[in-house]
Amino acid sequence: MSWFKRENGDYESGPGAENVTDATGKTVRTEGLWIKCLGCRAVIWKAELEANLNVCPKCQHHFKMGAQQRIDLLLEPGYELVDLGLRSTDPLNFTDVKPYKQRLRKAQEATGLNDAIINAVGQLGLHSVVVSAMEYGFIGGSMGAVVGETIARAVDRARTGRKPLIIIAASGGARMMEGVVSLMQMAKISTALGELDDAKVPYICVLTDPTTGGVTASFAMLGDLNIAEPGALIGFAGPRVIEQTIRQKLPEGFQRSEFLLEKGFLDAVVHRRDLKSYLIRALGFMQI
Repeated sequence: MSWFKRENGDYESGPGAENVTDATGKTVRTEGLWIKCLGCRAVIWKAELEANLNVCPKCQHHFKMGAQQRIDLLLEPGYELVDLGLRSTDPLNFTDVKPYKQRLRKAQEATGLNDAIINAVGQLGLHSVVVSAMEYGFIGGSMGAVVGETIARAVDRARTGRKPLIIIAASGGARMMEGVVSLMQMAKISTALGELDDAKVPYICVLTDPTTGGVTASFAMLGDLNIAEPGALIGFAGPRVIEQTIRQKLPEGFQRSEFLLEKGFLDAVVHRRDLKSYLIRALGFMQI
C-alpha cells in the first residue's frame, strides 16, 4: 500500500502507532487502526485482526487477549460472571517507584476489573463449566491475594457443583508488591486442586502467552489436561535469566509451547480458532 514506507521489507508503523509516513514523506494519522505483527512484522488492519480472534492472518501469530474476550470466545451467551467483589487491601502498604495503591487504581481504570482475574459459570457446548480467566493487562496478570482467592473460589465452585474447571492462565507470576502473601496463593490453589482431584472433577488448564513464575510453578501445570496456544512463552524463570545464570545459549524456541510439547510438559498445542471445539471434545471424554 502507498500509505506506508518500507525499509528492508518491513513496515515502519508499530503496534498502536498513531502516525505513519506515506510515500511522499507526509505524516498520516492512523489513530491506532493498524497493528504491526510481532511475528512477521506485517501491518494489519485492526478490525481484520479482531475478526480473526486476534491471530495474524499471515503468520498465525497469536496476540494477547483480555480475560473477558477469552470467556466470550469459549462460553455460550447467557453465562454468569461470579466472585467479582474482591479487591486488594495492599497488605504491606508497598511502595517502589510508585505506591501499590496507585498501581491498582490505574490498572482498575484501564481494565474495568478489580484485579487480574474473572470467574464465570456457563455452558461450553453442552457442558456446564466453571471458567477462571486471567487478565494480563492488569499488572501483568500477576497473582496476589485476590487472584488466589478468586481462583480458589472457582475450584470450590467446580467441586461442589461437580462441574469441570477451566483455568486460562496468562501471568508474569506472583505479585511482588504483596510479598509472601502472593506466594501463599500457590499452595492455597494447589491444595484446592488436590481436593478437586479427589472429587474426580476434571480440571483443564489453557496456558497462553505468557505463563511464567509462580503461576507455572503451581496451578498452571496441574491440569488433568494441559494445553497451550501456539508460540506461548511458558516457564518459571525467563530465558534471559536462565542464560545469564548458566552462561549458556538456550536451544531455539526454548520455553515456547511447541518446545514444551516436544519435551512432554504439555498435552497439546491448539490454535485459538480450534480451542472451543477441542475443549468440548476433551470434556466429552471426561464425563463425570
